[in-house]
Amino acid sequence: MNQKRRPVAKKKRSGWMALLKVVLIILFLVLALFGGAIVGYVVLGKQDLGSVMDIATWKHVFDLVFAP
Repeated sequence: MNQKRRPVAKKKRSGWMALLKVVLIILFLVLALFGGAIVGYVVLGKQDLGSVMDIATWKHVFDLVFAP
């Protein structure tokens, strides 16, 4: 009845698997950022899709947020 239990050895994850996970998380965050910008600008703001990625639009937003 007194059986000794061996500790279970944890499997090491390879380095490329951890790197892949980090890259995928960053990719999904960037996609969510673009998706949110498109939904907010086109659906809520009722603007056209072409001006979402226009640099003048984002310069204007930056100036509004960081204006003195």
